Amino acid sequence: MTRVLTRQARRLAPPTAVAALVLAAWYFGSYVLIDVDRRFLLPPPHEVVKVAFGDPANVAELLAALQLSAAVAVTGLVCAAVLGLALAILMSQARWVERSLYPYAVALQTVPVLALVPLFGFWFGFGFSSRVLTCVLIALFPIVANSLFGLRSVDPALHDLFTLHRAGRLTRLVKLQLPAALPAILTGLRISAGAAVIGAIVGDFFFQQGDPGLGQLIYVYPRRLQSEMLFAAVFLASAFGVIVFWLFGVLARRATAWHSSQHRRPYTGGAAR
Repeated sequence: MTRVLTRQARRLAPPTAVAALVLAAWYFGSYVLIDVDRRFLLPPPHEVVKVAFGDPANVAELLAALQLSAAVAVTGLVCAAVLGLALAILMSQARWVERSLYPYAVALQTVPVLALVPLFGFWFGFGFSSRVLTCVLIALFPIVANSLFGLRSVDPALHDLFTLHRAGRLTRLVKLQLPAALPAILTGLRISAGAAVIGAIVGDFFFQQGDPGLGQLIYVYPRRLQSEMLFAAVFLASAFGVIVFWLFGVLARRATAWHSSQHRRPYTGGAAR
């Protein structure tokens, strides 16, 4: 038990020390670097907590915005996951499909999404659908790239084994390629999860209509000189992104535990019968 606690303390000590340094620098900036009459530009942490989370009305406003942004991010991530995995499977089955679609997937990744956001508003309105579409565009490419890499990286010897047993294309995909590509697919989902949160914030930041999400609050608070609320909204957006990234990391580790155990398992030979 003592050994476990020591190991946990060693793991938590570095991030705790960094957090303490950040808070110390924050207080130093608030009370030393900035004049009293300009302290609203960088309020100290305890003032942020007091104003943003000590007032029930402010807490309700922040939580309602967080709920909307979370719904947009999750919906966009699910749509990107389904579409990205489907595209990766299609491209893995035929080289001509990959040559036809992959350049456009790369081009979609390089197009500035901020330039497309006004067009989404004109075409689909400034509501939930346009915000979800922004998330999909930002989160799509990591899923496509990682899933295609995993599907293409199957051991050729295993492909030869399936060919020897005259396995069909569907059987090869379901029983060989998808299980072998699972670590890469989950890695893509983990990256896209954080990107979807960014997409939800960015879309809400520019679509200044409908119920406000965190992005809209981040846009509004500076104009009201509500710096404490601005810091709280930024903190909630960051915390939500970290939690989503962490959850997918846990999912990836658990789902691929069998994959790691197969690599760690020693080869025992085995006599042919």
